[in-house]
Formats: sequence, C-alpha cells, structure tokens
Amino acid sequence: MAVVYSTNDVHPRDSIAYWVEVVTQGFVKYVLTPDDGKPFQGSVRSSALGSLLVSTYECDPHGVGRSTRDISHADCDDYFICLQLAGRSTHFQDDREAVIEDGDFFLLDPRRPFTGRFEKSGKIVSIRVPRQDMEARLGNAATLASRTLDSRAPVASLAFGFLTMLPDRMDALDTAAASKIAGQALDLVTLALAAQTETGGITLSSRRAVALTMLKAAIEARLHDPELKPAAAAAAAGISVRYANTLLAPEDAGLEGYIIRRRLERCRRVLEDPTQTHRTIGDIAFGWGFSDLSHFVRRFKAEFGCSPGEYRRHFRRAPAL
Repeated sequence: MAVVYSTNDVHPRDSIAYWVEVVTQGFVKYVLTPDDGKPFQGSVRSSALGSLLVSTYECDPHGVGRSTRDISHADCDDYFICLQLAGRSTHFQDDREAVIEDGDFFLLDPRRPFTGRFEKSGKIVSIRVPRQDMEARLGNAATLASRTLDSRAPVASLAFGFLTMLPDRMDALDTAAASKIAGQALDLVTLALAAQTETGGITLSSRRAVALTMLKAAIEARLHDPELKPAAAAAAAGISVRYANTLLAPEDAGLEGYIIRRRLERCRRVLEDPTQTHRTIGDIAFGWGFSDLSHFVRRFKAEFGCSPGEYRRHFRRAPAL
C-alpha cells in the first residue's frame, strides 16, 4: 500500500521541517537548503516492492547536503538508485559530479557524504536497495556511486524504462510477484552499470572494481546455463580464471564456488515462492544450471543445513510475519 505525504498538508512555515522529516524516513538524514524567499512545496509517494522501497518525489528547487555527522547519527545501510523523470539535478560525492538530466539515473551511497542541487522543479524516483542485495551482484558498489547513467545507452535504456514503470504498477502485485520483480530490477541495474563500465562511460579508479563488476554481471546473466563453467565466466568478463579467483577471495569464494553459491541462492528463492509449488526439485535445480540432482541436493544441504525438500516443507509451515 502506498504512503503519500505532501507539504500541502502543513502550514507553509512548517513545510521544510515537515519535508525533511518525511524524506528522512524513506531516504536518509540530510540538510535541505530552499531557494531564498520562496515557499517550498513537495510531495512523496512510497511503496514496498519486495526488499526495495520505491518512492516518487515531486518538489521545488532546493539544495541538499549529507555530512559526516549526519552519517554518524544514522543507521542506513542501503544504496539508492535515483531516476530523474523531470527537471535537472547535480550531485557531488567522492570528488565525482553527476549531472542528471531528464531520463538519466545514478547510484547513491549514503554511507559517504554528498551534496546536491535540484535546479528546477522536478520529479525523481528513488529506489532504496539493501546493501547486501546490491553487493551480491556488484561487489563493493561504492566506486560506482554518483556516476551518470545515460538512458540512451541500450542496456541503461531498458533498465530505466523498467524501473520507471514500477511506481504505477507495483501496488497491484502480490508478494511473490513483487519479490521476483524486485530481483529483476536489480539484475537490470547491474547489467546497465556493467555495460557502461565496459564501454568507457564510467572510468573507475580501480581496475579490480571494474573486473569484479563485469565478472558478477556475466555470472548473473548465465546462471541458468549449465555450460557456465569457471573458464566461460572469466572469459565473458575478459579476465583469467586465476584473476577471477583473486577478485572473489575477499568473499571467501573461488570462482566455481561463487557460481554454485549464486545458483543455490536462486533455487532457494524458488523453493520459497508459493507460485512455484508445482515445480519439482529437479526442475528447479536444472532450471538454474545444475546438471546432477544428487550433487545439487548435497550442495544445498551443505549451504542451508537441510535438503531442498525439507527446506520447502519448513518454509510452507513457517507462520507469516
């Protein structure tokens, strides 16, 4: 269910304080600087989509700033995907400037200070993403923050179009569908970031960060393919298997182990999905790239502490929260 707030509901003298309080709930703590001598107006509409929080902001021009002190008093551990639907804004973080025109989007990391300016009255969609969900796909995504993704690029265009449809359609989705679509949205963002990195649209200070992003995107795109072996995954990312293993070492996983772990995670999600109860364990395993059912069962039990069948039965019995 959508939650809607508007400065029309408060006295003009209280509009800024009200807006900051509302935005802090759905976004992060920051300081707002309105245009001098002008009343500030804004509205926000927020809804949950699986693990994501999707918010649509319409507001007057203003400046924003998030300091080290703001961060020290906050417990936000998420990323934000920000899409400019109308207007123009500029954002600074880590000595990087992102100029966001109508149709562009970017990734924001609220664990580090930033400043910004909404130069015109505009409309922005913000998607709050749990850090672990983003970094499962990208590794440390902080190096990709505050870099403009131009939606005219092919993959970015597809991602932008998909994401901008969410606010108007998500409230009609059931829980299972919402969770799936949230995952698909993050997969598209991952591919868009990887594609722009590959084509030179983003210049990172760390070649390791580029390689890890490309490696994880290549793996996610072909998890269903049983022919996705370590050599094929490394080749798709343009690196050697040895270097891929080095990149994944901080995550306590070699390349082969990482591929299996991601396949197991995808299978686990299907076993939890009430719309997938008609599928057999074998069908699920083969659908996510496993070619031997007994091997899948052994690996699943080692990862999650029970067999796939036991996991599915336990999840069905678990009370809804």
